[in-house]
Amino acid sequence: MLRFLLNVIWVVCGGLVMALGWWLAGLVAAITIVGLPWARSCFVIGNFSLWPFGREARSRAEITGHNDLGTGPLGLVGNVIWFLLAGWWLAIGHLTSALACFVTIIGIPFGLQHIKLALIAVAPIGLQVVERR
Repeated sequence: MLRFLLNVIWVVCGGLVMALGWWLAGLVAAITIVGLPWARSCFVIGNFSLWPFGREARSRAEITGHNDLGTGPLGLVGNVIWFLLAGWWLAIGHLTSALACFVTIIGIPFGLQHIKLALIAVAPIGLQVVERR
């Protein structure tokens, strides 16, 4: 119940804006055709950005026990390209939102979520959103 309440407050107090930013980045990436691998990550993380409490982003290699395209060297190259083209914009958005949340004591949990999402924005390829245990 607490997770649901935190997620509702999150959506009302700015989570929707950052989720829209992720979805916009995914739409732009999908339109370019070359950006399709990044587009899927944008939409998944956009959903995570909309409803973050009770879920976390973890490496697929950690979950499955072996590397795949997104967790190996190609994933690293993809994350570098992502960071240069769009990742830093989303990270700055999350960090700015975090600073705004840290102004009040009630906003601290929301600011911490924005910092986690800013770190994800830097390198989203190879991550999978899972329910928190």
